[in-house]
Formats: sequence, C-alpha cells, structure tokens
Amino acid sequence: MRDATGRSFGQRVIGVFVKEAPEKPDSAPTPAAVAELEGQTARADDKERLIGLLAAPIGAMIGLIVSASLIANDPKRLLADGQVNKLYVNPSLYAEIGAVAVVLAVVMLAMAWYRKRLYLGITMALYGLSIFNLHFWGFGVPYIMVGAWLLVRAYRYQSQLKLARTDAASRLGPARANKRYTPPSS
Repeated sequence: MRDATGRSFGQRVIGVFVKEAPEKPDSAPTPAAVAELEGQTARADDKERLIGLLAAPIGAMIGLIVSASLIANDPKRLLADGQVNKLYVNPSLYAEIGAVAVVLAVVMLAMAWYRKRLYLGITMALYGLSIFNLHFWGFGVPYIMVGAWLLVRAYRYQSQLKLARTDAASRLGPARANKRYTPPSS
C-alpha cells in the first residue's frame, strides 16, 4: 500500500525511525535564522517539556518504590550462628537513596518546567544511572535513554548554531584588525 506521497509501508516505517538529513541552503544564514536557532538552542520544545513533566512524577514514585523494596528485602544483620551478615546494609542508606531519587525527580520537574533541555537531559541520565546501579534495570534504562536523547538534541542544536554563526560571520567579510595589537619592537 502506498500513501498520498507515494511511499510504501516499509519506507514509512523507516521514515519514523530514521530522520533524513536536511538540505543545506545555498546562501549563508540570515540574522533572523541565527536568532531562531538561538531560541531553539536555549529552550526545550513542547515534546521535550512534556516528556520531562511526565517522567518526573513517575520517577519520584519509582524512587520511593525502589527504596521501600530495598528496605523490605534487606537481609538480617546477624546470621543464625551469630556472625555478621556480609549482605546486610543499613536501612538508612536506602532511605537516603530514596531521598536522592525524589530530589532528582523534583529537579527534573523544575528543568522541564523552565524548558532547560541540557540540564533536563543531565538530570534524567543521572536519575537513570542511580536506579540502574541499584539493579532495577527496567526502571533505569528508559531514563538513561531519554536523557541521552535530550543531550544529543542539545548537542545538535548547539553545533547548528555554531555553524550558522560562523557562516554569518564569514558573510560579513574579513575580520578587522584588533586596535590593541602592538607589534614587537625592533
């Protein structure tokens, strides 16, 4: 089956997962295009914000559930023969881990609220790593993946902005000499 654009089903499926490279414009970017890129770089778009706003409360619940599970399944301090159990962990450590997970979820919520893409990506990746290191991989991996996705998007926008600025600067002509330069004396 082909759609209105003439693409087959396989091409549409590939189009969902693989983003085509944008065509490069023949002319250098205008100052308006640079300003638009600056806006895209500085703030997260609606999709990224929504992901952060949804992931933060879920992350807080996961943090509380994980810490409660770790406390409930903590082995006894002493073995049956009276020796110290090497697998025992003080429950206050698990309570601290739960508090850290909740704090990271609150920071995640704040970064999504204020549309800070880079910091949201860092926070989500840190949260995912903290849950992942507690051997709750199913909860940690999605946060690591979304955090990595946000960081890659921030990097791509920043590199596009840098390229646009250098193109705009090269279009203005050669750089003027610095007036503060003093040639070496002979």
